[in-house]
Amino acid sequence: MFNPSRDDVRRFFCEAWRKRRAGELVTPLEATALKWVDQHPEHNTLLDDAGSALTADFSVDRGESNPFLHLSMHLAIEEQLSIDQPPGIRALFTQLAARAGNEHDAMHETIECLGRVLWETQRGVLPADADAINDAYLDCLRRRASS
Repeated sequence: MFNPSRDDVRRFFCEAWRKRRAGELVTPLEATALKWVDQHPEHNTLLDDAGSALTADFSVDRGESNPFLHLSMHLAIEEQLSIDQPPGIRALFTQLAARAGNEHDAMHETIECLGRVLWETQRGVLPADADAINDAYLDCLRRRASS
């Protein structure tokens, strides 16, 4: 299983961005990552400086969100949608996008559901059981898609 370190993830996004800016060929995964980087130009300055990106600290206590976590969640959900895993996520995402008016807003709502389920699992609110996690995740998406 692919298990990149924090620095691996940061290097991946910075390198994809560097390749884009240099006009070099990118891998399919990098192209998908760049699709979401394009939706978040506020991160371009950070991506321009890999050295700073590797050492940057994003503190929730200071109200900062981690752009690499955010972009990684975009990638994770993109993969989930491509294989419809957990089963039914693609249809729920389509409904959510129709309600939200666009894919990017639907993606952010999906990110909120995924983040919430991960947080609840880490804190023992949800059992560390794949079925329970998937059920809670899809229930969150269902509620958002129908509201």
